[in-house]
Amino acid sequence: MPLNGVIVVDKPAGWTSHDVVAKSRRILGERSIGHLGTLDPMATGVLPLVLGRMTRLCQFYSSSEKAYQGTIRLGVATDTYDCDGDPMGPAQEVNVTLEELCAVASGFVGVLQQTPPPFSAKKIKGVPAYKLARKKQHVELEPVSVEVKEFTVLGLNGDLVDFRCRVSSGTYVRSLAHELGQKLSIGAHLASLRRTQVAEFAVEQSHTLEEMGEAASQGRIQELLVHPRRVLPEIPSVVATDEDIAKIRHGRTVNLPEMSRSCFVKVFAGQSELICIASRVAGTLFHPKVVLCG
Repeated sequence: MPLNGVIVVDKPAGWTSHDVVAKSRRILGERSIGHLGTLDPMATGVLPLVLGRMTRLCQFYSSSEKAYQGTIRLGVATDTYDCDGDPMGPAQEVNVTLEELCAVASGFVGVLQQTPPPFSAKKIKGVPAYKLARKKQHVELEPVSVEVKEFTVLGLNGDLVDFRCRVSSGTYVRSLAHELGQKLSIGAHLASLRRTQVAEFAVEQSHTLEEMGEAASQGRIQELLVHPRRVLPEIPSVVATDEDIAKIRHGRTVNLPEMSRSCFVKVFAGQSELICIASRVAGTLFHPKVVLCG
């Protein structure tokens, strides 16, 4: 029986996002699995997986805001901008105050032109930058526009800076750490990172791979799925009639008079079966944009 839904995984350190997807396919016996937002191997935390037909919702999460907590180590810059890389020079003396750190960090809040790390998945003439960097080839990436909505220093202990941040999609927290070190003229790299939120999915909803495996073996994996009503909460919901459900299954337009002011609407059969995301054509007429039912 196909498994359709969203499950929030707490990604362990050392795993790629692809590793988590591959492991989940084996655990769940579901081949169609995607994820909403790549996490670097060294990072942990929120990695939402979309299962079965729910993979069709990925298009609605392409620009999702993300939140993190982590630690930056001052005094040493690395070639990957994180703790997995090699030092780019000798360690520098760290002699900064918490006030100085907070002042510099505040300068990163807003819309920025950020250069991705050379060890990243950004492509140069079709080749991922990290493949070129590993071969010691010169990597020159163009800056991209990102938005840092929050970058708060939580504490300073020796050369370690605890922080939290909220950023737009496409923002590299590694680059924030690296650039912070540049601003302080002492170098820095990302020592640890935990993602606490992607769009509406928070770390409190997450499950370890071990928990997923246990639930699957006991036949209760449905208990771990995010309730469909909590998916895409910014889009209003409506319960369809049997007649409208039949039309939607055949890709036909339906009339939803109570939704005349909405561009999109989540259409349910009953209280928990999400059957489509419909887009308004004109007036109260909606066309099924993404059909999730058989």
